[in-house]
Amino acid sequence: MIEQAKQVLRIEADAIETLISRIDEQFVKAVNMILEGKGRVIVTGMGKPGHIGQKITATLLSTGTPAFFLHPAEGIHGDLGMVTKDDIVLAISNSGETTEIVNILAPIRRIGAKIIAICGREHSTLAQNADIFLDAFVEKEACPLGLAPTTSTTVELALGDALAVVLMSARKFTPEDFAVFHPGGALGRKLLLKVEDIMHAGQENPTVTLHQTVKEALFVITAKGLGATSIVDENNRLLGLITDGDIRRSLEKGHDFLNEKVDKLMTTSPRTISADKLAAQALNMMESNKPKPITVLPVVDHHEHVIGMIHLTDLLRQGVV
Repeated sequence: MIEQAKQVLRIEADAIETLISRIDEQFVKAVNMILEGKGRVIVTGMGKPGHIGQKITATLLSTGTPAFFLHPAEGIHGDLGMVTKDDIVLAISNSGETTEIVNILAPIRRIGAKIIAICGREHSTLAQNADIFLDAFVEKEACPLGLAPTTSTTVELALGDALAVVLMSARKFTPEDFAVFHPGGALGRKLLLKVEDIMHAGQENPTVTLHQTVKEALFVITAKGLGATSIVDENNRLLGLITDGDIRRSLEKGHDFLNEKVDKLMTTSPRTISADKLAAQALNMMESNKPKPITVLPVVDHHEHVIGMIHLTDLLRQGVV
């Protein structure tokens, strides 16, 4: 069983490796046709290629290319009404002779839409009637009977992914654009949630001045419950940071320091973040801090005024992991 599974993966990997060498000017023409088009990409396919087409449609949609999936069998019974002369039909068929696909080619031509074929047979009906032919030929299916679409659908999917990603880059699609289309779940939280949405501000923001004692700072840390306090000047600009860990480590040497000013203990130039940054960036800063991760970040504006504080547990509660 293990050897057969490995053999399936080898066959499919080899097919994709071969596909790489066939990415040529036809692919570039397909990308430019879609970029310059005024309509949408209408993806169609029957059976297993149809399932692949639905996934490609979803990928195009989420990366900035308007797309729809058209079931070819439904197309000849009225759903071709969704196709306009400005659209580009991306038709997927390994043989290029799939009856339902062949039957909609003439109507699509009458409508005036362009056709891009992802097909495994260069001389097939589909390939010959397409404006652009993307070669998805495979030597053999991974199915031991050579019947079930396996290698062919893998290559079709990979080619669709390549098309979507190149279009995404050409459109200069940003993480912010991506977030607009993915507002739900953990992905949405990572892409949409900003520091300002979860930081502790106002009365919840722990701060002490440079003239206060370590003992007073400890009281503020305890009251605010964030395990740290920012040290600020008279204009509320950040000067340093004291954490409860700093205080605990100093207690091992005695407690006289508690009556000293905070500048004797504070960490100068602590890591900070601005309120407009993504919460995921705050998590990355905390986890990547050297020599060891940190749990709090003062939030500052562009003048280094302290406007809040964000704690690791705030990020974890929001699912930013």
